[in-house]
Amino acid sequence: MTDNIIIMAGGASSRMKKSIDEKLAPEKIVQANQLSKGLIKFGGKPFLTYLMENILNADFKNVFIITGENSSMFHETFENNPDFGALNFYFATQFIPKGRQKPFGTADAVYQCLEQYPNLKQEKFCVCNSDNLYSLNALKMLKNMPEKQAILAYDIEYLKYSKERISHFAVMKFNKKYNLIDIVEKPKTSKIQNYTDSFQKIRVSMNIFLFEGQYFYKYLKSCAPNPERNEKELPTALMNMINEGISVKGIPIAEHVPDLTSKKDIFELERYLKDL
Repeated sequence: MTDNIIIMAGGASSRMKKSIDEKLAPEKIVQANQLSKGLIKFGGKPFLTYLMENILNADFKNVFIITGENSSMFHETFENNPDFGALNFYFATQFIPKGRQKPFGTADAVYQCLEQYPNLKQEKFCVCNSDNLYSLNALKMLKNMPEKQAILAYDIEYLKYSKERISHFAVMKFNKKYNLIDIVEKPKTSKIQNYTDSFQKIRVSMNIFLFEGQYFYKYLKSCAPNPERNEKELPTALMNMINEGISVKGIPIAEHVPDLTSKKDIFELERYLKDL
């Protein structure tokens, strides 16, 4: 069980900015091109506030938001916001190393957060994206897990995405005790079927984890960049930890997770949020 959750909101949003959708209103296009994805407004509210409502209702206490170097809009949105008065907000900055044009990946983001808030090195914490809308049920399940390390394992059949879209996420394999044995970031579409597990399920990671800082910190620190994408990725750190004998429990879950990656997703999410 933990009261801490880290939200990764410091990405470059490159796919959002490069994408095109002529159905969007001009003001939405401006937001999509200029703002962090979690700050794009739906129904007059930044997208991240919908996730924050679920985080509040799941009884988290401490929220660590990892941003880029310009974090003023995140501060304005959440600091002293009466809707989230029961939450303590902390802001970490993912600094970009010299010689790079964009952040150094998800493992680097969490590593920098732990460096800026060293107390997390001795505590349990959840980690999730700012551009996915995880359900209250999912957040409660992860928060209350007794294990030291865990990952939500989404059944591919319940995710309303094509195989091509799934290839932008990560796929996983588990043994019969539901301990993680493999996770691959951004698999080739033709290889996804190879990740059918012993339960005849294909499990997808939507980047929502539970970690024990005293175990995981060293794997964040030593994480090598992926040779293809030149980014330090959480699945790499996770596999390094597993290969040294520290188990990660999978939590099977069968539900959809709305995802905000490109401008086409904005239209779909507007419809989804209207029905909530």
